Order: sequence, then structure tokens, then C-alpha cells
Amino acid sequence: MSHSSGATALFPSVTIGLDLGDRQSQLCVVDAAGTVLEERKVATTPDAVRHAFAERAPARVVREVGSHSPWIRRQLASYGHDVYVANPSAMYGARRRTKRNDRMDAAYLARLGRVDVQLRHAIQHRGEQTPAHLAPLRARDQLVKARTPLINHGRGAVKRVGHRLPATSAEAFATRAAASLPEALTDALTPLLTLIATLTTQIRGFDTQLERLATTAYPETQRLRQIPGVGPLTALAFVLLVEDPSRFATSRQAAAYFGLVPKLDESSQSTPQLRLTERGDALGRRYLVGAAQYILGPVGPPCDLRRFGDALMVRGGPNAKKRAVIAVARKLAVLLHALWRTGTAYRLEHRAA
Repeated sequence: MSHSSGATALFPSVTIGLDLGDRQSQLCVVDAAGTVLEERKVATTPDAVRHAFAERAPARVVREVGSHSPWIRRQLASYGHDVYVANPSAMYGARRRTKRNDRMDAAYLARLGRVDVQLRHAIQHRGEQTPAHLAPLRARDQLVKARTPLINHGRGAVKRVGHRLPATSAEAFATRAAASLPEALTDALTPLLTLIATLTTQIRGFDTQLERLATTAYPETQRLRQIPGVGPLTALAFVLLVEDPSRFATSRQAAAYFGLVPKLDESSQSTPQLRLTERGDALGRRYLVGAAQYILGPVGPPCDLRRFGDALMVRGGPNAKKRAVIAVARKLAVLLHALWRTGTAYRLEHRAA
């Protein structure tokens, strides 16, 4: 055997790159030597995927993450293929290739997958049940996002005529604001308040539904809720988004999973201070930050997490409070994972890793 044929034997016999599109996907097949065996388009439908892959011998299939990737991964795996979902932001780094199209992307995925699976920064998809349970959490989040600008508009409109609406929570805003509207704005803002009240009712409905789900289907959330500021929604979001605590070798990796660690760009003697990666699920990150804000807020109870944040704020600076909140959110993610993984009870004096 020649040296080149011996090296070729180290590669999979067939690697398939699949660049997913909403309606059509591009397929590229290469052999162990890197020779292109096939290139064509495939409709992004279950039937088309079945026709393209069901009769193939098991192969390594690499494609980028996307809206269609969960069901395609399951379908390809059912045919015996070794499926990897690549993370494009990690693969390409800060700069995506300047020259690209679907055909080139599929070939890039196939060749990258042929050489080293680690270079693809593979993504682990969630189980089939988890997205259904995450759906009401995400729907509730959209309702909250829709309500916030409506409330802000109402307050701003009243200020423009020299009045001010009473300070109140978002949940009570519609009721309290209705009694304080200037007569000149009543006709204009009453429909707005009606819509806000409707959104609030729907949000409360989701709250009841999600608390019931957390209690009945995810009892581990009860342990996580022992931490001040961690309510049923934060605990449920954390459990659903992580899914399996054993996926992380250490609890510190949970903070990185939610994008709560700084970017790293060290070179020689240069170690610049960078912003957060903000990778991972934005909804889970917002819940963790919200819990940290409660812990550091006026009614947050004394605990190690609060003392840690207070110590950071004492150092001062224009962004001291923001840095403290993020730091506490980061430690909170570590602590939640540790409690879940070990099954230990939480103590207010518990020292997060």
C-alpha cells in the first residue's frame, strides 16, 4: 500500500455535505480521497430526503444548523447515516467566506467533514418532546415583547400632554392607567389599554400552564427554585434548554452554553478584555440575567451570590452594576447546573463555583 492510499484509508469512504435551504438543499458527495462523486439539489421535504438518502449505504452526513435541521437529522439517522450538525458561527469564525454559494457550501461541508469532525463544532439537537414544551415559553416571551412597547407608547403619549401615568407593574398597567388617562387621550389610548389587558391575560394563562408543566413533567425544577430569584419559568427554561446535565463535563460549561462568558482572542502578550460571546439560547440567557437582577435588587435576600455581586459593584465605574449582574448570572448558571447534577439541597450561603 502506498503512503497516499494508507492516509486515504483513515478517512470515511463517503462523506456527504448538505447545505440546507428553505425549499431546496444542495448535496455534495465526496469519497475518501476527496473526489466529488455527486452534486445535485434536493427538495427540502421528507419525501425528497427519503428518495435521496434511504437507499444509500450508511455515510457521514454534515450540514449546518437551521430551521429544518432537527427533523432532517432524525430522518437521516433512521436510515443509518452518521449525522453531524455543524455550527457555522464557530466553523467560519468572525469572518464568513467572501465567495460562496449553495454548491460551494455543500462541498465545503463535505470536505471539512471528511477531514476532521471536530472542525465542525457539532451541535446537539434537542429531543422530540423538548421543542413542544419550549413552545409555550417562547410564545409567552413574544407576548411580553409585544406588550412592552405598547406600555412605553402609552406612557410617552401621556407625557407629551403634560401628564404622567402612575408607576406600576406591567401586569397592573392597563387597569391603573385607565383611571389616569387625560380626557383628551381617552379615545386614542383606550384601545391600546384593551390590547395590553388582553396580552396580560394571555401571559397569565401561559404562566399557569408552564408552572403546571414544570411541576408535573420536570420535578427537578423544584430543586432549582430554591435559589432566590429563580421562579418556575427560569427553572423550566434552564432544564429544557440544557436537557441533560451530563452533557457538560463541568458546571462551568453551563455558563458558556448560555453565552455568559467573554470572547477569547489572545495572541502572544495581548489579552484584550472582550464582550460576552452571547452564544446559545437568548431566552435562557434573559431569564438568568433577570434572576440575577432580582438577587441584586432591593428585595434580594442576603446570600453568597448577592455578596459576590455587591463586591463587584463597590469597585465602581460607569458599568459596575451591569458587570455585576452578568457575573451573578454566570455564577447562577453554574450553580443551577451543579444543584441539578448532584441533587444537593441549596443553601443561601452556598458558594457557587
